[in-house]
Amino acid sequence: MIQLTNLKTLKNNNNVVFLTNNVTEKHVALNKGQTSFFEKSFKKDKIQFTKTDAFTFVVNTSKQNAHDIRVHAFEVHKSLKNEKTITVCGDNTENLIAFLEGFLMSNYQFLKYFKDKKQNKLQKIQVVGPVTQAALAELQNVALSVFWARDMVNEPVSYLDAIKLAEEIKEKAEEAKNYKVEIFEQMKIQSLKMGGLLAVNQGSETPPTFTIIEYKPKNAINKKPYVLVGKGIVYDTGGLSLKPTANSMDFMKADMGGAACMAATIHAVALNKLPVHIVGLIPATDNRPGKNAYAPGDVVTMFDGTTVEVLNTDAEGRMVLADAIAYADKYNPEMIIDAATLTGAAVRAIGVRAAVFMGNAKETYFTQLEKSGQEMHDRVVRFPFWDEWKEDIKSDIADIKNLGGPYAGMITAGKFLEHFAKKNPYIHIDLSNAYLHTQENYKGKGGTGAGVRLLYQFFKNLSK
Repeated sequence: MIQLTNLKTLKNNNNVVFLTNNVTEKHVALNKGQTSFFEKSFKKDKIQFTKTDAFTFVVNTSKQNAHDIRVHAFEVHKSLKNEKTITVCGDNTENLIAFLEGFLMSNYQFLKYFKDKKQNKLQKIQVVGPVTQAALAELQNVALSVFWARDMVNEPVSYLDAIKLAEEIKEKAEEAKNYKVEIFEQMKIQSLKMGGLLAVNQGSETPPTFTIIEYKPKNAINKKPYVLVGKGIVYDTGGLSLKPTANSMDFMKADMGGAACMAATIHAVALNKLPVHIVGLIPATDNRPGKNAYAPGDVVTMFDGTTVEVLNTDAEGRMVLADAIAYADKYNPEMIIDAATLTGAAVRAIGVRAAVFMGNAKETYFTQLEKSGQEMHDRVVRFPFWDEWKEDIKSDIADIKNLGGPYAGMITAGKFLEHFAKKNPYIHIDLSNAYLHTQENYKGKGGTGAGVRLLYQFFKNLSK
């Protein structure tokens, strides 16, 4: 819980964080010894903290951007995570919000499967400064939505299969009470002839699901909805094109990071009642080599009638996304955005500190996404999207094939998906940063919730 308070209610400086660029300011209630210590430390231009009877921190905010301050919060959190209550003081709204966000994000833990749970003890953050309770509630709602996305990515497929993923999304909607969820089960998916989703599911013992999320506030600023499509491959073996285990299949529970991103984004938008009409589409299945698994060489007829030659069953994400993107046409969308842990090519191109994105939508949307990514340090890097790459997905025996050439795999995958967007404006986000193998400050280890803060800020900026 985060709540506002004031300096007069503080009995002492225990577990207090001061955000300032001047330790002699009145709002920085330090004793003489602490003031002297921090004045000397400030000259070193780094995070400073000292220990009295308990902890008192002063974070130097001079020449620091929001991301720097979030990282400072991560460092402070290491010392304060086992205190029940802390107080954060500052005289700058943006700095306060950035610190609180970094601190909250750093407090995430996934402890479900530990016998002995070493849980952080933090229960309450008191805030002194020029920030409203409404702003704190908004921040907390976004953080909890990111936590939900991280939980989903961290859950193993033994718990979070396609059916459970759909149920989780529906349960969250029931909690929020202001958006709706409809779940299509296997018979409905078959009646719709979603050939891509059904083909990938052929090797699985668990039937697929197709989840529709709709948040439609009465004061929506957009007449046509934004449609968010998230890849819901709850586990990916590669199918008959089997992946190697080490550093590949062993963390493929994370292959539904796009679904987690889009569901959690809509949840955050709904909790904070942004005036934006959004539809979410989540095609979900696992990809296994069992039963009557689809095979390289197969030709699959998709939801929109396109025939696809399958050259690699490990290029399955684009198969399920394609059906959902084509289905989005029924909403006459303002724009379609998909998010997916789609290609190793994206990771090889830019690593895991940003996501790759591309598409054919209006330039203003790309500018806004880049701006939002910079603001939240949930960044995106734009790649070219020239039509020459369509040549790489031409097939000799079908309309298109599900694999391009040896180069620019993240772009040929995007061009494959663009085919199904028809004439609708379209942006593709390849989430190379949805799962981290090593801790990266407040972004965590394991599931990161990548894309949630990016897209939430994007819609928040659009709604202003």
